[in-house]
Amino acid sequence: MSARALGRRTAVLLVAAAAVTAAGPGTARADSPGGWQGTGSSLVNSLTGGEGVATRADGSVLTRGLGSIPLGLRIKGWNHVGDPDIAGGYVFDAYQGGDGATSKMFEVTTPGGQAYDYTHPLDAGEALNNSFDAVSPDAQWMVAGEWGTMSRLQVFPAPVTNPATPATGGTLAQAGQISLDQPVQDVQGCDFVSATRLVCASDDAAKDVLQVDLPHALDGSAVTAHVSTLFQLPQDSICSGTFESEGIDYDANARVLRVEIVSPSVCAAATTIYTYRPTTG
Repeated sequence: MSARALGRRTAVLLVAAAAVTAAGPGTARADSPGGWQGTGSSLVNSLTGGEGVATRADGSVLTRGLGSIPLGLRIKGWNHVGDPDIAGGYVFDAYQGGDGATSKMFEVTTPGGQAYDYTHPLDAGEALNNSFDAVSPDAQWMVAGEWGTMSRLQVFPAPVTNPATPATGGTLAQAGQISLDQPVQDVQGCDFVSATRLVCASDDAAKDVLQVDLPHALDGSAVTAHVSTLFQLPQDSICSGTFESEGIDYDANARVLRVEIVSPSVCAAATTIYTYRPTTG
């Protein structure tokens, strides 16, 4: 990158930072289901952080962006990475191909750095989008999501960590899906808060953060879940246009919820991560 280009990017990040600082930590209602209160915000480079966020066991934050896709996967046609998750030191990434793709792929990176690829051929009626993955607290099941208006979330046996899957990569089939009691729109990421509750970031017009309550912990069978709205992400920027909600992560050890949103226009060079803490429990 040239010095001039780097200067432009730095200027955009600094301006965006000033705008976020002025805007404050967010709009979570203390009486929202689950009870979340905004505590602050930070910025990451959208190139490496504008698609998703997850927390390592040591509390450090992992982000993903289009610049995070390894060259080898790009050559194979995997041109989009979604919101990742981390379970037991294993990193789970969700990849999708271009228009006309007939499969999606999940890559698992072990604590030792070995990467294994699991390809899922699309089932009848399944969208090619692979927006995120979220691994259950017992590391046995992986929830994933499509794009558009959906009345379901997909469930797979968690690759590598579920012994029913091939140990070093292969084909991955769906298990029983999660049917939602009301449709959701453009879900960009979800994460487990407990064995029976997920929080999800929706890229609808309001930029809603949603809560999905399961009747019991996932066991591979089909379930129906209840959807409620927690709060809306702030849409504050010196740039005008359409914001885009992105990844979401719950750090169970620190009890911190992180949710990403990308500002419009040239301000999209920086992604804002808003943080929230539970007010109850």
